[in-house]
Amino acid sequence: MQELSLEELTRYSRHLILPEVGLEGQLRIKNGRVLLIGTGGLGSPAALYLAAAGIGTLGMVDFDVVDETNLQRQIIHGTRDLLRPKIASARDRIAEINPYVKVVAFETRLDSGNALKIFKDFDVVIDGTDNYATRYLVNDACVLLNKPNVYGSIFRFEGQASVFHFNGGPCYRCLYPSPPPPGLVPSCSEGGVLGVLPGIIGCIQANEAIKLLLGDGETLSGRLLLFDAWKMKFRELKLRKDPHCPICGEKPSITELIDYEEFCGLKKREHEEPIESISAVDLKAILNNEPDTVQIIDIREPHEIAMGMLPRSRAIPFGQVIRRKNELDPKLLNVFICKIGVRSAMAIRALKESGFEGRLANLKDGTNAWAMEVDHSVVPY
Repeated sequence: MQELSLEELTRYSRHLILPEVGLEGQLRIKNGRVLLIGTGGLGSPAALYLAAAGIGTLGMVDFDVVDETNLQRQIIHGTRDLLRPKIASARDRIAEINPYVKVVAFETRLDSGNALKIFKDFDVVIDGTDNYATRYLVNDACVLLNKPNVYGSIFRFEGQASVFHFNGGPCYRCLYPSPPPPGLVPSCSEGGVLGVLPGIIGCIQANEAIKLLLGDGETLSGRLLLFDAWKMKFRELKLRKDPHCPICGEKPSITELIDYEEFCGLKKREHEEPIESISAVDLKAILNNEPDTVQIIDIREPHEIAMGMLPRSRAIPFGQVIRRKNELDPKLLNVFICKIGVRSAMAIRALKESGFEGRLANLKDGTNAWAMEVDHSVVPY
């Protein structure tokens, strides 16, 4: 077991005078190994506070680079880090906060082939991901390796936190046995998120991880903490272990990691008719040369459209598309647009299922592609 140096005794003095922590507890923290999945909105505050608290080994899994839209909430990264790998940016910031922390970086996409190998040497796993496929992967890997899973999620003004698979408590599948249909729940990049919200939830996750290492305090195991930042209200739901859970129940049917994209319905079905897509550059060419052959349908919400519209486009919010399909001219090329092309693709599928027979196309990568490739005066968001 690693001991504390004189410098560390001074650094952690405010922990040492807490009877609940003390020297023994700080040594537990120093010798603890915490794995953080993601260094984004949730991972940023969790990493900063775990480093400041003196975690001995902090593992980080991330394969993304720092984007300007990250800086509103991902506080471990700064303006000078734009286009840098998030792993590199986070490692530098942690070194500034606490040089005694050992950072183990995994600059890779977490998947079924590497999760068990990455997880096996850590005591606690913090889930800072933003998609269902990875959440189920993290949960299942934690259950198979018998590791506690510190869960957090955020959307717009609301956040959740819990501790799964700890001391016989429920796992993520006990709470959410199956994922929602693909595209039903928009991501933060589509729906937005209040910048301080992930800071609050990420700090809660760091707090839970520290208690797990200390082996003391009341954890969120068996409880789901709900937070509404707009109304400033906390609520709590009791969670029960599902005896029929397919991975942590009495007779588990999942004994190894599976294909989580397929489980979440993210893989293209063989019988599913493909959606025609058009690039921003090609759409611009049509508008320049044959403007009367196309109509652009902007399905974003009014507060998004207020940031700017494409030329010759008509606003029909996503929820009104089917009801207002008579406004579409089946003789024209109807190009549907949203921020990144996900909601517009859903609108096209809904129109096809409703019987609309005109030509439908999806603007690839949405208005953000238009801003990057065609008109730089349009603000990507």
